[in-house]
Amino acid sequence: MKFTKPALSIPDQVALLTRRGMVVPDQARAEHYLRHISYYRLRAYWLPFEEPAPAAGDHMFRSGTSFEDALQLYMFDRHLRLLVMDAIERIEVSLRGSWAHSLALKYGPHGYIEPAIYSDPLNHAKALTGLEDEIRRAKDTFVMHYNGKYTDPQLPPVWMSAEILSLGQLSKWIGNLSARADRQAIARAYGLDEKVLVSIAHHLTYVRNICAHHGRLWNKQFTVTMMLPNSPGALKLAMNHLSTRRIYNTLATIGYLLNVIAPGTTWKRNLVDLLDAFPSATPADMGFPEKWRAMPAWQMHNT
Repeated sequence: MKFTKPALSIPDQVALLTRRGMVVPDQARAEHYLRHISYYRLRAYWLPFEEPAPAAGDHMFRSGTSFEDALQLYMFDRHLRLLVMDAIERIEVSLRGSWAHSLALKYGPHGYIEPAIYSDPLNHAKALTGLEDEIRRAKDTFVMHYNGKYTDPQLPPVWMSAEILSLGQLSKWIGNLSARADRQAIARAYGLDEKVLVSIAHHLTYVRNICAHHGRLWNKQFTVTMMLPNSPGALKLAMNHLSTRRIYNTLATIGYLLNVIAPGTTWKRNLVDLLDAFPSATPADMGFPEKWRAMPAWQMHNT
């Protein structure tokens, strides 16, 4: 079928929404946001308010739906992305340090490049080639200093290379370690099983990519999920096994990890404050269990 939809001017976009039953209290305000956010991006946030239309291929809105309803969901999602990005940054930095410190103590500054400590030689070769490419492109002072002063080994020590790796690359380096004891030594700092930690790192890479590309996070159905932990108890109890493809389990896990990495963090409180500030962002749509506030992981917010 050939695509035949015409482009519409901003005023015509507002007129289309109005025809479909959306209330637009302030046309100038609506035009402003349609111009600077775009109709297509905002459509994801008014989709929950749509209902079947009499004419095939058309759309209608539930009675009383306002342009502000969609705009509030968009603003909530934007704040949520920023909150999640901030948390994943701290988790990534911590994981880099744990990986580098653990391998340096056991195998020495450059032992991390040895194929013998990895289970899949092909994956190790790919990871090593990727790291070499990253270091070749890097303009960081510490990389330039190493390259200018040392010729052997060609790659810098593990604690320098850790600063070059992305979270996705790092999860592959950790996951490919052949000795479970090596993986567990890294995971122990977080009170998690090594398989769970690797799974979480892989999942958080996927979530961060959504955030980095300004994608919808609020009610998204994830295609890359994480292994649900069996311990510690508070985190296990906080998991929603009935909704594993929504953001809730991710948020609960992030909150747990930040409590380990940055004791006294207000991140979970900031998250709850955000939910309270945008009541239209229904927690159930994000996979939150019905009585989540009563769970041990969230009880700090009940005072």
